[in-house]
Amino acid sequence: MQLGRDFIRSLTQITKDRGLSPEVVVSSLEAALISAYKKYQGGNQEVEVHIDTENGQISICEVKHIVAEVESPDTEITPEDAQKQGFIDVEEGDYIRIEKNPEDFGRIAAQTARQVIIQRLKDAERQIIFEEFSDRVGDLVTGLIFKSENDQVLVRLNDRTEAILPEVERIVGEEYIQGERLKFYLLDVRQTTRGPKIVVSRTHPGLLRKLLELEVPEIREGVIEIKNIVREAGARAKAAVQTLDVNVDPVGACVGNNGARIKSISRELCGEKVDVIIWNSDPLQYIRNALSPAKIVKIEPVLEQEKEVTIYARPDQLSLAIGKAGQNVRLAARLTGWKINIEGLEPERMPTFHDLFQEIIEDQDMELKEEL
Repeated sequence: MQLGRDFIRSLTQITKDRGLSPEVVVSSLEAALISAYKKYQGGNQEVEVHIDTENGQISICEVKHIVAEVESPDTEITPEDAQKQGFIDVEEGDYIRIEKNPEDFGRIAAQTARQVIIQRLKDAERQIIFEEFSDRVGDLVTGLIFKSENDQVLVRLNDRTEAILPEVERIVGEEYIQGERLKFYLLDVRQTTRGPKIVVSRTHPGLLRKLLELEVPEIREGVIEIKNIVREAGARAKAAVQTLDVNVDPVGACVGNNGARIKSISRELCGEKVDVIIWNSDPLQYIRNALSPAKIVKIEPVLEQEKEVTIYARPDQLSLAIGKAGQNVRLAARLTGWKINIEGLEPERMPTFHDLFQEIIEDQDMELKEEL
């Protein structure tokens, strides 16, 4: 039976273009033809199929066991019947291979071959996509919004790869407009029966980390190290950094001239305000820095409480330390890993003339009382 040289040439070309192994495709095709043949014959035969990749010739054989008494005609045959089919020198226990060439099976074989190749191409492409992106989990990727309907936002990463942006990974209030190009954090890649499932995020702290690495050369070069990042996506974030070179100001380098670098990152994150603070090995100083831009008067550990402090700020700094809806102190606590209590502190003032005169009057009253 012939698949034809043209078919084989097409098979070879396709496997070469798609990076598939011809051996894998041919073995899959042979397995599919075995299944097709059994269905065609309507039995439970033991079948062997071999495809000659040089000329497209297909050989189909039914394998039968030589037995004295046949119980399964699909898989067994007596020595006498085997001899009638030309197998002379056989005996019980042997196996013979009877070549078959059923009518009309050539058309079925060709259809089966096409289906197998199409499926193999899909499987191979899915595997290639999985291998390409599974190694990039945690990376920054750029994608095009191509579907944004109801609760579903799909992102096209390249011509043959789509990713999902789940609702929980979206910035609250951010609009995802079809055709818009955005940057994402590659959150997860997993293999499913329908192919790789790729999940991206706009809220993960790793997105801000990657944007800082992209925008700040000193971070890429290892001169500045990012110690920790916390975010309330789309609203505010804090990044703790330290310098490994005393001649480099880590905050200034991250912010850039006139705030150019941090403004670029903020625009990419839907206007998210990013506070860059200096990390410190002293936890109390680290907490003081983390509450920036508020100025703290003093900070005291809470006795008998692990990793808890009370900070004191003057009235004009109190709202700044707390932040809108508690956002500043909440992010500072997450950044440092400490529970932070905030207390207001009345400012000390210099004595006025009124205070001095009042003190003199009180002293005179006291002297009069003593004389009496």
